Amino acid sequence: MDKIKDTRSFMRITHRYLGYFLAGIMAVYALSGVLLVYRDTDFLKKEKKYDKTVAVNLSEKELGKELKIKGLEVEKTEGTILHFKQGTYDASTGKAKYSKKELPFVLDKMVKLHKSQSKETLSPLNTFFGIALFFFVISSFWMFNPKTKAFKRGIKFTIAGLIISVILLCI
Repeated sequence: MDKIKDTRSFMRITHRYLGYFLAGIMAVYALSGVLLVYRDTDFLKKEKKYDKTVAVNLSEKELGKELKIKGLEVEKTEGTILHFKQGTYDASTGKAKYSKKELPFVLDKMVKLHKSQSKETLSPLNTFFGIALFFFVISSFWMFNPKTKAFKRGIKFTIAGLIISVILLCI
């Protein structure tokens, strides 16, 4: 293994090997991030039909929550049968027949990687990844000697990136 002589060599060596280690994780995050951009479309989604029994006499809001359909709206009611865009629900029996467009299993799991919360099993991976990326940000400033043209140009690009990010966040 490489010898660590000072802060600069520590940052460079750690940056290198951590980069190799995180390459696979970054590929998954990159792909799932692109998929999230198109989550409001049917890109790569397939229709899946459900026939499910839920509680009887649910309200529109409760039904949407139970079936995990955001923005569920009842379009018409015929007796005890509620019709909504994705299917039907019989309020007297609790029988719901509906369809949803979903990503294939592996792609769906990749997207959930981005959405994980602290209570989920993926949260330690997300935390580690975030900290490692922040380390990449910091350690990248030790890649070049501060007196070089490349370093000074890099600082200008960093400042430009920060400004553009802040502007886009505020829009």
